Amino acid sequence: METRRALLVDAFTAEPFTGNAAGVVPDATDLSDNQAQAIAAELGVSETAFLSEPTDPEADRRIRYFTPTQEVDLCGHATVASHAHLFEAGTIEAGSHHLETNVGVLPIEVTDDGVVRMTQSTPTVEPVEVTYDRIGEAIGVDPAALADVGADLPSARASTGVPFLMVPVNFLERLLEATPSMASVEALTDELDVAGVFAFTFDTVAADATIHARAWVPGVGVPEDPVTGTASGACGAYLHRQAAFDGDPPAEIVVEQGHALDRPGRVHVRVRDAETDAATASVSVAGRAVQALDGEIVVPEPDDDDILEA
Repeated sequence: METRRALLVDAFTAEPFTGNAAGVVPDATDLSDNQAQAIAAELGVSETAFLSEPTDPEADRRIRYFTPTQEVDLCGHATVASHAHLFEAGTIEAGSHHLETNVGVLPIEVTDDGVVRMTQSTPTVEPVEVTYDRIGEAIGVDPAALADVGADLPSARASTGVPFLMVPVNFLERLLEATPSMASVEALTDELDVAGVFAFTFDTVAADATIHARAWVPGVGVPEDPVTGTASGACGAYLHRQAAFDGDPPAEIVVEQGHALDRPGRVHVRVRDAETDAATASVSVAGRAVQALDGEIVVPEPDDDDILEA
């Protein structure tokens, strides 16, 4: 019976059992898509990262991400979790690395104390045509709480590799009380061609946080994601593009998330040139990660010849 090493690593936190748990399979060599999907479903966390040798000569390693139901092109917290594990294990050193993903080769930086920073794809921010009534009904928030801030910060489709619907909410209480209908959220995200809804407020739990957020991604099998790196990066680009800050924007946006699920975590977002030159804009997200489980998982019998290298 073949087994592979599999870990659960909590990302965007330094405390076990908080933040966002990612599965990590350090050696996914010769696993088929179906085998990887079965392993991701068994681990049962929002995303599992499968690492293998790169196919691009510019990259140091290849990564693919699977939710319990399907593959996704990019995942911030699983990237942070994977590189934090590799650094802790001594497989990689602090410094610059290049990661081959389905959206291209992305730069990764690891600091001497284990903080992982991931540069995401070139950001895009686009207007959407959807009413506050429609959004409010889907996520279970009074539409007035959305319209209250919508004049200055309209809902938009933002992406740094994975598109999300950005939904500003006026107060933390309204956001924490949200009671989304997953069927309605999925219908809305399908219609707008986004992966999920990222709702946020400037009303935060911690005084040093910039925004508090929640993310619902039922279309890929994740009803609510505790702490979302790709959406946090996209939100950073959105906030800069919308000139959301009085005066100069902060050098770093701190996103707190996960409190509604009792898994608080933090994403540190940096945005460069988002307002002055969209073509050269870049977004990076950073955080810590801590290992929660290390073991072996059985590899299911293959039922096709599709190897995790394509």
